[in-house]
Amino acid sequence: MQTLQTKDSLPQRIARRLTPLRWVMAPLVGLITLVCTEWIHRGTFTKEVWTSNVLPHLPSFLLSWLLLALIYQAIAKLTRLHPVAVLVTGVLGCVPATVTYYKLKLRGEPFFPWDLSQVSEATDVMGKAGLELQTSMWVTVLIYIALIILACFIKEPKTDWRRRLMQGGIPAVGALALVVGVFFSPAVSKLVGITPDMWMQNRYYRNYGVIAGFLTNIQNLQVDKPENYSQQAVNELVQEAQNQDLGPVFEGSYKESGTNEIKQPNIIFVMDESFWDVAELEDYGVVFDQPVTPNLHRLMETSAYGKAYSPSFGGGTCDVEFEALTGYSVEFLPAGCKPFQQHVTRPMFSIASYLKDQGYATQAIHCYYAKFWSRNTAYPNLGFDEFISLEDFENPERKRSVEWGNGLVTDAEMARRIISEWEGRDASQPLFMHTVTMQNHTNYDKNNYPEEELVGILEAPEGMSEKTLGALQDFATGVREADAMLGTLTDYFSQVEEPVILVFWGDHYNPIGSGYEVYTSTGYSSAANSEAPELHQMPLLIWSNYWDGKVDLGTVGAYEISPVTFELYGLEQPPLFDHLIDQLSAYRSRSHGVTIQPDGTAVTGDMTDEQMDWFSDHWMLQYDLMFGEEYARVLE
Repeated sequence: MQTLQTKDSLPQRIARRLTPLRWVMAPLVGLITLVCTEWIHRGTFTKEVWTSNVLPHLPSFLLSWLLLALIYQAIAKLTRLHPVAVLVTGVLGCVPATVTYYKLKLRGEPFFPWDLSQVSEATDVMGKAGLELQTSMWVTVLIYIALIILACFIKEPKTDWRRRLMQGGIPAVGALALVVGVFFSPAVSKLVGITPDMWMQNRYYRNYGVIAGFLTNIQNLQVDKPENYSQQAVNELVQEAQNQDLGPVFEGSYKESGTNEIKQPNIIFVMDESFWDVAELEDYGVVFDQPVTPNLHRLMETSAYGKAYSPSFGGGTCDVEFEALTGYSVEFLPAGCKPFQQHVTRPMFSIASYLKDQGYATQAIHCYYAKFWSRNTAYPNLGFDEFISLEDFENPERKRSVEWGNGLVTDAEMARRIISEWEGRDASQPLFMHTVTMQNHTNYDKNNYPEEELVGILEAPEGMSEKTLGALQDFATGVREADAMLGTLTDYFSQVEEPVILVFWGDHYNPIGSGYEVYTSTGYSSAANSEAPELHQMPLLIWSNYWDGKVDLGTVGAYEISPVTFELYGLEQPPLFDHLIDQLSAYRSRSHGVTIQPDGTAVTGDMTDEQMDWFSDHWMLQYDLMFGEEYARVLE
């Protein structure tokens, strides 16, 4: 009797022929994922990338490839579904790379582990930033569609659950061991050639790749105390700060006048979103059709004026206000972390808590949502009695609705709210008020304002694109309105009888239009990246209604804003502020590896031995007040 044989279908024949691929899919998909990850992250993958980054740091990329291959193998064996393994492996590599690419464009920094706690903030900003899909991204999507289709034809042989668990468990354990034993271990990661570069994280990711860069950054979540930290060491620093007077003499200040009659003035901080003196571009070939910062220039003649060196670019407003409110430097903390979210989780020293202990009422105002950057929890821990956020504004004036939906609360509205809160305060207490504006937040587009409101550009250097020129008009218009706010506030408080100090500064520069084109095409900055020192020095104006001395502050760190204010007006200072004023004799600022010398020049790299001593002492006092026993606070 003749036996009839059933002929296999086409999918079955394809699957049988592709069966051997299951042995090479893990290393193959791991390699493809690694290449796509680096292509997306960099935006390009040239011969120079291979010779300058990959080959000199090959062990890092080989370990990343091995990790991806192990993850693929574990998923494929445990689920018996190769398409799922392709998808998960691709997502784990390419999504962090995509986030890194966009973060580098917007803020000049890559994707960090602690960014996972900031998903809502990142989504809110990036969704409004006009980001475009890059060639590397859509090509990668096509590659993975093809890989998933191919993987559908690869079948795993049927086995019992014990064998499948063993086959998938071994690579899973291997992946875990690689992550914990190498990427999470400082000693082992250094042994394989991954050298920390915390001050220039964009370079770190270029050299070691997104995967290795992201995972090894987890090492920095732990903040180690200074080796010689003790009560005695802190006491000695406090005594030195109180007994010596090494800081600069601010000629023309209220303290230098010898009057010093006013001991508890009202103090108002105004940190204005993205504010820098855009009129400076007129020295670089840009001509505006009107003055954009007339009030700032007028007040510079009767106030203390200089630059505050910002730790941020393109975002991270909360880092700047953290420094200004506390005297703490984010230089000592894990690169890219957000102290408001990760460290200000308990009551902590700040200018607000210090003044509150001196009998001040303390109030914070920000015209955006209370939960943004966790201000709703950070502000009370810093000593603020009251926090007024966007939810507390009733039908506020808004502008710039093209990029921001319903628009952003204007600086004019903020000026009105500041005055309203002042007039409704308890006049029996001095007031410390800290305010943060929002109107001129990135992204920029000339359509954000009606034509009749826009600042016009009469001349600009050749080569600046129309998109960038339009964005610059938007930005300059926002600066003009911020300057008008400054004029409104100083005009109002110049008429009140109570002594008032107003401290006004910008938080950070932003990309305007096409990347760094505004800065490079004009010659304002020679570097097309966020590391340029000139793109971190923000206007700082300290004005009062009871003293009109002109004072040249030079450049100081953002963490020096509160100490310098106290010093200018002869106010009693906490030990940390005393130390920071003395520290100005050695250097003016230290941020992201850049030291501003006493003469104002910027130096990248190592500090001198004397500067390192001051730097270490600053960290000792900061650690004590942020993480330690607060010995310095007890001695206030």
